[in-house]
Amino acid sequence: MKFLKLSLVVLPLLLTGCAPTVHLSPAEDANSVSCAELMVRLSDKVDGHTRRSTDAQSTAAWGEPTAVIFRCGLPEVTVSELKCVTEEGVDWLVDDSAAPSYRFITFGRKPASEVIVDSTKAVGVSVLDEIGSTISYQKATAHCG
Repeated sequence: MKFLKLSLVVLPLLLTGCAPTVHLSPAEDANSVSCAELMVRLSDKVDGHTRRSTDAQSTAAWGEPTAVIFRCGLPEVTVSELKCVTEEGVDWLVDDSAAPSYRFITFGRKPASEVIVDSTKAVGVSVLDEIGSTISYQKATAHCG
C-alpha cells in the first residue's frame, strides 16, 4: 500500500518533468495556420536552454527559470520607431524598455511573433539566430531599413 501511495505522488512528477508549466497569454491570432507551422519547427533547445511546456496556444518557453519566451499571433508590424536588426534573414524590432529583458518583434511577418529574452540568462543574438531559422519559413511582407 505504501508503494501505491508513493507511486501516485512520484509518477505525475516524472511524467511532467521537474519544471512547472509556464503560464502565458495567447496572442490575438494564435490559432492561425502560420503560427501552427512555426510551432512545429521550434527547437527543443535554444541557447542551451531546454524547452518547457506552456499553457497558451502558439507559445513556447525555454530555461528553468525561464530565459526565453516565444509568442506567435501578434498584429503584423510594418512601421515602427523601434530599432530594427536583421538576424538569419529575419527583421526584428528591438524593445529594450524592460532591460535586461529584451523584447524582439518580427517586422513584416503576418502574423508577427515576439521573443522575450532575459539577457542575464541567455544571449539575444544566439536566440534570434536559432529562432530566426524557424521564422524564415514564414514569408516576409516587408523589410525594415
